[in-house]
Amino acid sequence: AMPRLRLLTWDVKDTLLRLRSPVAQSYAAAAAARGVRVRPEALGSAFRAAYGAQRRRFPSYGRGQGLGSRQGWLHVGRESFLLDGAALAELAEQLYDDYCSPHTWQELPGAADTLSRCRGRGFRMGVVSNFDSRLETILCRCNLRHHFDFVLTSEAAGVAKPDRRIFEEALRLGGVPPEQAAHVGDDYTRDYRAARAVGMHGFLLRTAGQRREPEVPPEHVLPTLGHLLALIEK
Repeated sequence: AMPRLRLLTWDVKDTLLRLRSPVAQSYAAAAAARGVRVRPEALGSAFRAAYGAQRRRFPSYGRGQGLGSRQGWLHVGRESFLLDGAALAELAEQLYDDYCSPHTWQELPGAADTLSRCRGRGFRMGVVSNFDSRLETILCRCNLRHHFDFVLTSEAAGVAKPDRRIFEEALRLGGVPPEQAAHVGDDYTRDYRAARAVGMHGFLLRTAGQRREPEVPPEHVLPTLGHLLALIEK
């Protein structure tokens, strides 16, 4: 039983919101609209390589090196197309802005309803996400921001999950000790195990077909977000 929980923290991508289309498809469609034809498969591998290289050189969106996420993402956008020139710079800007749009994101089933119900039970609520500063805008435009007392991104924290410091900062913002907090996310290592490592409770969102980690007890597994309150109140 978890009778003393006061704070719930949430991952966002693939927990509350997911992309409507894969990145390569979105990038290819935006390029086609500007008359640039690219194969999504080629674009997909170029994007993964550019994103991986950028993340290694500039962890947490380059915060430690005085960069911002905008510069980093524009660089990834340009590198993904392996093209040059003004049209490419405009395309990279457009893609950066597109990923703030509600047309790019869709809510996972039960997300808004579950957040409302948790709010209604009096929990403090926060976001802990390996995302950049656009997350505030995305949550506002998808009509989810009002559920949260704070939104903590890895860009703002300067460290990314599973680093314990981002969870420690969330606990500070939430004003509770770890045993009075639980984190909800879809990634075993970055969400569930990392939250448990700082003494928080953890719930792992596991959609059908995802592999099961044997060390996660069934009462910590969420088949859907709608199962959360029942598990908390058991």
